[in-house]
Amino acid sequence: MSAATALARADSDAALALAAQGLACFPCRADKSPTTPRGFYDASSDRQVVQQLWRTHPGPLVGVPTGEVSGFHVLDIDTRKNGETWFAQHRERLPVTRAHQTRSGGLHLFFRHQQGLRCSAGKIAPGVDVRASGGYVVWWPAAGFPVLCDTIPAPWPEWLLERLSSPPRSTTSRVVVADEVTLMRLLRLVASARPGERNSLTFWAACRAGEMVASGLLRADVAADLIAEAATRAGLPFPEGRRTAWSGIRASGGPLHG
Repeated sequence: MSAATALARADSDAALALAAQGLACFPCRADKSPTTPRGFYDASSDRQVVQQLWRTHPGPLVGVPTGEVSGFHVLDIDTRKNGETWFAQHRERLPVTRAHQTRSGGLHLFFRHQQGLRCSAGKIAPGVDVRASGGYVVWWPAAGFPVLCDTIPAPWPEWLLERLSSPPRSTTSRVVVADEVTLMRLLRLVASARPGERNSLTFWAACRAGEMVASGLLRADVAADLIAEAATRAGLPFPEGRRTAWSGIRASGGPLHG
């Protein structure tokens, strides 16, 4: 048995173990983008379907959709964007809940599904994102990273829900979006793109987001991350989606770096 075959079998075994617990899952590439044609929409908890996914679309990482389908959301603390600063300041206010260490040294904190909660990037603080309905996370324990707290997801603390439901304030460290509905429509359009139109739609949506950036309504790095993540749901590799997103943002008057 080759090393690649052994690795694929190990990933499949981890996915089957999650499926046996009732968690829908799907394969992802090393860059965390889905290998399947419809991204996390192809996730399943059916043993035979999971086996077929890993046979036809193998990947080294296991993805799990967040939201109603799984019964939990994830608070993603990204150390690459200084999310640990916010965590250090607020950890005493957070309840004991399931926690995973991520590959980059960050944290995934799990909370129970809350109806109406949406994915967001940087709304709480830089480097603190929410993965809710319409999103997914990599299940890092399946890749050998530790479970830091093995307990059931706690309810969202009220003070965080209030923060997430309130309009973002106009500061240099927060995202300010005048028309969130328009942004969400752009992201849904990109996520539902078909092969052959994914790059063009990603670029077009990024141009529209770039107009928000040029007007000071949205941070460029957040716009690029949101567009790129939506593109991965349509099947584009994350690096390709992010490059296309930055091209569109720059074309519409956004910053020349990123």
